[in-house]
Amino acid sequence: MQDEVKSAVARRLGRIEGQVRGIARMVADDRYCIDVVNQVSAVRAALKRVEEEVLRDHVAHCVEHAIASGDQEEQRQKIAELMQVLERSGR
Repeated sequence: MQDEVKSAVARRLGRIEGQVRGIARMVADDRYCIDVVNQVSAVRAALKRVEEEVLRDHVAHCVEHAIASGDQEEQRQKIAELMQVLERSGR
């Protein structure tokens, strides 16, 4: 992962970690269920953005490198990995 992407992802994950702790406090404080669900939804959306950022970096560097290398086995492997991730995430 590129350094700038790694830093951005780490910052996002730190914020998400804080959100998750906030949700745990909401549950402990018996906050209104819909408020908790709304916060869970916000965390899922934030994680989706992290996933997209990491995938974008992967394609821009790892997959691009495999293509440029001319190594057909490496190309097949990177494409297969990418397809598995996309299938699991329902894209």
